[in-house]
Order: sequence, then structure tokens, then C-alpha cells
Amino acid sequence: MINEKRLCDTFMALVETDSVSREEGEVAEMISAMIKELGGEITTDTAGASLNSNANNMVAKFSGTLDLPPMLLNAHMDTVEPGRDIKPILADGVFTSAGDTILGADDKSAIAIILEVLRIIKENSLPCPPIEALFTICEEIGLQGAKKLDFSMIDSRFGYTLDTNDTEGIVNKAPAAVLMKFTIFGKDAHAGINPEDGINAILLAAKAIASLEIGRMDNETTCNIGIIEGGLASNIVPASVTVTGEARSHSDEKLKVLVDNIVESFENAVKDYKEEHQIKEDELPQLEFSVTQDFPRTDVPHDHFVVLLAQRAAENLGRKMTTKRTGGGADANILFQKGIMTGVLGTGMKSMHSTRESISLADMVKTCELLLEIIRIYNEENFC
Repeated sequence: MINEKRLCDTFMALVETDSVSREEGEVAEMISAMIKELGGEITTDTAGASLNSNANNMVAKFSGTLDLPPMLLNAHMDTVEPGRDIKPILADGVFTSAGDTILGADDKSAIAIILEVLRIIKENSLPCPPIEALFTICEEIGLQGAKKLDFSMIDSRFGYTLDTNDTEGIVNKAPAAVLMKFTIFGKDAHAGINPEDGINAILLAAKAIASLEIGRMDNETTCNIGIIEGGLASNIVPASVTVTGEARSHSDEKLKVLVDNIVESFENAVKDYKEEHQIKEDELPQLEFSVTQDFPRTDVPHDHFVVLLAQRAAENLGRKMTTKRTGGGADANILFQKGIMTGVLGTGMKSMHSTRESISLADMVKTCELLLEIIRIYNEENFC
């Protein structure tokens, strides 16, 4: 039933249409036109205005033929840089870019797959439940589209996000993530003439960072310092520095302990300096910091029907479908927080976020087949 040429053409058209984060407007119009051809009802929110994007989140609703609770299918429309003027190449069944850009399989392979599945259902008059296809903006810059989504547009309480690589795995557990930003204010001075009159903010930050354990804490928890910005010139004692990092964990308790320890390290660096130099509390150096949630964790039970449904479908197709725990985030994290039980399925994309990104047409076909079998089983067995 799957029209491989059509799937190929749809994917090529999508990736040839630029849609880096905040510039999803053109690809959103393309998707909207395809949805209308299929008879879907399109609703959008107003998220784009607050995110400075030229598009909004889009929900395409198909009423279906069966009286069942609706199923959600989700993909994001934006891509990372370098993602402009992409020239996709198909050779020996594998898509790549020309080598100077990403390909955009993340996540346009998912969009093409969802559209192909909807077309197959329509042209073959297949029975199906109500389906809601959610296409988000600004996923690649912190799941911002999903965070700003108007959830009144969605009736589904379960579904699948297509946004990972493994076509024989379903991600049911993903970590919570916290963003941390620390700014230390020191005092400038000439580094060669009177450095003793200055307070080196970078040195204090370095002491704080040196006391930290960075990387993988355990099999559930990670931490990273990603950006250090400060100083004006090599001959000026830096008056300020800003350090930005993140922490992730599948355990909320572990995450809190880790973040508290990191905050304490920066506080101690400033405190110890003041004590050593007998500086008053309200005088320099000073520390300002913020800790904000980037996204909540996902924790779909292994025996939830969303997982079992995908595993049954894979088994029927002669494949495996193992539950997986990931260290990354996806729209599914936000959907889960809102009470929508969401598993993350793979499309076969590889080396995402790089100019080496690729995907095979065969893997995209496999994911189409999996979704169709998921829908068929759900129809016939009322699996939920």
C-alpha cells in the first residue's frame, strides 16, 4: 500500500523547503496544503508571536470512521543550522545532503511518514480512529513550540512522537532537564600595572567549575557546562563572567541534589574569596544565578498500552520493539507533562544535527508500516 515514490517526493519537497527554527512559515504552508487535500481540519494557535516565529503550531484533525478515543501523531517542523538551501541526494536508497548542510530528516522524515500514512488511509478507505496530527515549531531551540502550545486544540490522551532514530525501539523514558546560568561580578583593573586592585571574575568561576563533577553522574543523570562568556581583553582583569550549563536526570530527586550542589559551588567560590580577603557581604565580588526547568521528564510505564500497542504491531510485522531510555528531550516530554501518554518512535534518521545526516527510504517505509499496523490493531481490538 505504501507509495514509495510519493513518500520520497514528499520528503524531498519538505527538506528542500527551508524551515530553521523561527522560520517555519513556508513549510507550514506546504503541510497545510497537503492536509487540506486529505480533508483534514486545520487549527493553529498563536505561539509564533511569542517565539518570534513566522509560523504557529498546527493541529490537523481527521474525524476517522470509528467511535474510538483519538490518537495523536506528532512531529516538529523546524530544523537546526546549517539548514538553508538544502540539496537532498538519493543514492542507493539513502538520502543525504550535498555535504554543506544538514539533511533535515530530523524531523521532516516524520512529517513525510505521517502524511503518507494519512494518504494511504484515505485512498484505501481504511477504518481508523480520529487522528490528530500535531506539527510544532521551535522544537530544536528547547521544545519552545510545544511549551507554548494551546492544548485546548488537542483531545487525544495518547499517541506517538516520531523523533528518534531506532525503528525497532520506543522511547518511553526521557529525563527532566534544568538550565543554569551563573554571573559573577568582580572588579576590573589593568592586568599589568595594578592587578591587585582587581577581582578576577573568570578565576572565581574557574574555581567553582573545578570543584564540579561534569559529564555522566550515573546511568540516570548528566551535567554539562556549555558556555563561558566574560572578559574584554587579555590586559584587563575581567569584571564579570557568565557561565551557562544544564543538568538532566530521570530522577527528580537526583536532579535537585545535583543542581543544589552546583549552585553551592558557585556560592562558595565567592564566599571563600570574601573571607580570604576580608570583604564585606555587600561588596564585590557578587553572584547572580538562575535555575529554570528546560523540560520535564517522560516516564511511560513499560506495560502501558501505548507501549504494548507498538510492540504488538512490530511483532505482527516480524520485528522487535524494545523500550528505551534516552538522555534527550522531545515534544513528548511536554505532551507527557500535560497528561498525554506519548511514546517516541524512530524513523531511521542518523547523524542528526550534522552535515553527515542521512536516512534510508527503507527505514521510512518501515515506520509507515508500523504506524499503519498500530492503527489497525487499535481499530480492531480497542487496545486502550
